[in-house]
Amino acid sequence: MTTTSRRYTRADLVRIATDAMTERGLEPDFSAEAKRQLASISGMVAADDNDAHVRDLTALPWCSIDNDDSLDLDQLTASEPLADGAVKLFVAIADVDSLVKKGSPIDVHAEANTTSVYTSAKVFPMLPERLSTDLTSLKQDEDRFAMVIEIVVAADASIASSTLYRSRVRNKAKLAYDAVSAWIEGKGPLPDAARASPGMDVQLRTQDAVAQQLRMRRHEQGALEFDTFQPRAVFDGDEVVDIRQQVQNRARQLIEEVMIATNQCTAQFLGQGGAASLRRVVRSPERWQRIVEVAARYGEMLPTQPDSAALEAFLVRRRQADPLRFPDLSLAIVKLMGSGEYVVEQPGEAPIGHFGLAVRDYMHSTAPNRRFPDLVTLRTIKAMLAGAPPAYSRAELETLAQHCTQQEDAAQKVERRVRKSEAALVLQQRVGEQFDAIVTGRSESDTWVRVFSPPVEGKLLNPAKDLDVGRTLRVKLVSADVERGFIDFVQVV
Repeated sequence: MTTTSRRYTRADLVRIATDAMTERGLEPDFSAEAKRQLASISGMVAADDNDAHVRDLTALPWCSIDNDDSLDLDQLTASEPLADGAVKLFVAIADVDSLVKKGSPIDVHAEANTTSVYTSAKVFPMLPERLSTDLTSLKQDEDRFAMVIEIVVAADASIASSTLYRSRVRNKAKLAYDAVSAWIEGKGPLPDAARASPGMDVQLRTQDAVAQQLRMRRHEQGALEFDTFQPRAVFDGDEVVDIRQQVQNRARQLIEEVMIATNQCTAQFLGQGGAASLRRVVRSPERWQRIVEVAARYGEMLPTQPDSAALEAFLVRRRQADPLRFPDLSLAIVKLMGSGEYVVEQPGEAPIGHFGLAVRDYMHSTAPNRRFPDLVTLRTIKAMLAGAPPAYSRAELETLAQHCTQQEDAAQKVERRVRKSEAALVLQQRVGEQFDAIVTGRSESDTWVRVFSPPVEGKLLNPAKDLDVGRTLRVKLVSADVERGFIDFVQVV
């Protein structure tokens, strides 16, 4: 039985995260050249103020909805009811390129990492925080340049048309997922920032209604919905005091659906304009037969060829039949499907598509403060709108596609590594205690369990031979190693 008397804090988790980034080929800090460039940036680019192609949409009732503590605000939304039940959605994406030019020192760092790395102890931003949380963030009550995508959603939730253009915008209300969701579901008051902006309540109702229609249509077409295990550390000052599971809610669904529609419209715009672009794809599963075998264990038959609609119907039935074990089934299916990746597609080429979303044209375009592929897409759009040569050559895009896929995987591994240390930190003073748990995985050498409260995973030592995945059991914590992120249990018999 092992533990430690040392008291770990946020600083230790930051150190662990920094080391993990370095090991994975990510840069935890900015270069001296990038810092010098940052010092020379004073604010919005004045030249854009007089650009006749930049529309003034500051009067629209824009709002942002993100995590409570998010400051790197990439998108704003607004809506306008039309005739015959249609709705026009406005989506504003931060024009990061106006201050971060291709090939500049800050851009070199962004391209090296390709993504912000999010840990509960610290965010390692892709762009310096003076940009990502200030000058290129769509902050409340500040004018910002943005790429706007207008989307007309018909009464049947199909996308009737879309238009892209540059604009000046102003965020009228910085809102948070949980508070907005509570209000939508009738469980809480209208958030103060929304109350202070006349008509924002109607805006949120309209956007929520459209998002739910889009969501229903996607799932009818075979889009997959999973419930995955997403624990998040809770801090009291610099001390980790708890681990909580992130819960999906209506406000998260609102933003998810609107951004999926935006990414589709952006991909179609670039395709119609004849531009090569970075696409986000999830290929048709090569291990489909393994997914068929998983379904068979539940007495279900799936088609012999990949079929997202049939898989989604199976997932819906399992979620209803056994919500306790559904997150673990979700994870098993996600692993068998394979990861998303970036590829280059040229108009005229057969699109690979996104199996999980059941769409053919898809890309990442809505988070240029946080993801480099989105910044690449933004530059590609701006070049096309200006009638300028492509921002990136086909060869550059091919290199970036492979690099962005690789670095995204590295960042996710860093985030998982730190989550394990966070969980061990929460449990280190509870060695010897017993917990209710469920078996989540088993191989010839290892068995893994998930404790219900707090929601953490660990290894089961000396497991009984008859333990199957999905079995509930009582376990005792015998070890919690913060440095390595190891948590060990034994079964209580």
